[in-house]
Amino acid sequence: MKIFSINPGSTSTKIALYEDTTEVFTKTLRHGVEELSAYSSIFEQYEFRKKIILTSLKEEGYKLSDIDYVVGRGGLLKPIPGGVYKVNDSMLTDLKTGVLGEHASNLGGILARQIANEIESISDKKVDAFIVDPVVVDELNDIARYSGHPELPRISIFHALNQKAVARRYARENNNKYEDLNLIVVHLGGGITVGAHEKGKVIDVNNGLDGDGPFSPERSGGVPSGQLAKLCFSGKYQLHEVKKLITGKGGFVAYLGTNDAREVEDKHNEGVKEYSDVFKAMAYQVSKEIGQCSAVLKGKVNAILITGGIAYAKEFCSWIEERVSFIAPVKVYPGEDEMLALTEGVYYALKGEQEIQEY
Repeated sequence: MKIFSINPGSTSTKIALYEDTTEVFTKTLRHGVEELSAYSSIFEQYEFRKKIILTSLKEEGYKLSDIDYVVGRGGLLKPIPGGVYKVNDSMLTDLKTGVLGEHASNLGGILARQIANEIESISDKKVDAFIVDPVVVDELNDIARYSGHPELPRISIFHALNQKAVARRYARENNNKYEDLNLIVVHLGGGITVGAHEKGKVIDVNNGLDGDGPFSPERSGGVPSGQLAKLCFSGKYQLHEVKKLITGKGGFVAYLGTNDAREVEDKHNEGVKEYSDVFKAMAYQVSKEIGQCSAVLKGKVNAILITGGIAYAKEFCSWIEERVSFIAPVKVYPGEDEMLALTEGVYYALKGEQEIQEY
């Protein structure tokens, strides 16, 4: 089966064509700020992006009629369980109106359905459109929602697509079902999330977006709340500036002035103590988060999986492994192949590995 994947970002749209799970081609389409500034909302960009996608597909030598299924990156929908969802009218409405906010990923399901419609109009086949594991996947245990104050409930926002894809990949490699395993999955990127996966559900995970868990290249993570409250009322910062300290100017950016983990790793290898200390501190905090997840799973953990861009840093991963290998074996899956993750989600769902859900 030929599956066409679409992943809209703020200034780009990634596209890829797969035959089953083998890549045929992949391409990143860049969008200039001036081009996008002509549109007053994210939703208004979809015709512009669709035209570029269709042009690029033609330039690569492929016809729309070659495509059997289309999958888009899931956007800011209402909280839903993880899985593969067919794009329906309810989903399109929520993506268009931005029910939980505007983000370029909202265009994923919209573009997938529009392009599937185009294929149907020129061929005699029905073409379904899907999304897979959006960031709003919420499978938290009720007890995990307690933070310590009812006005501040814990919420589930994490790298669901990559975490779930890697967990399923590990299960297949070991002739198991994801739904039969207990796993701790660590995503190491611009944000860091650590999820406790119990029998196919992420029952606890830190909110890697705005202030929970380990610090990361550009996020502060779980800072001391009393000190944060004093900072907020010190007169030194406005609300938007405090929010930026938490997400955007935290972590490596705050300590070292860079969000580039490769630069931090290089400076560490050169023996620059300041960089080494911060690099090691981040691994230390990630290890602590893994320990918390092991308690959530009552110590019954089949494996700890480390993924994301920073997982290419072998020594960083080894620092984590030194601290947590007593819990379970550690397996590293470097990188974050979102296009393959989207494709695999649809492919294995169509093969019956998991049920295709309705939004």
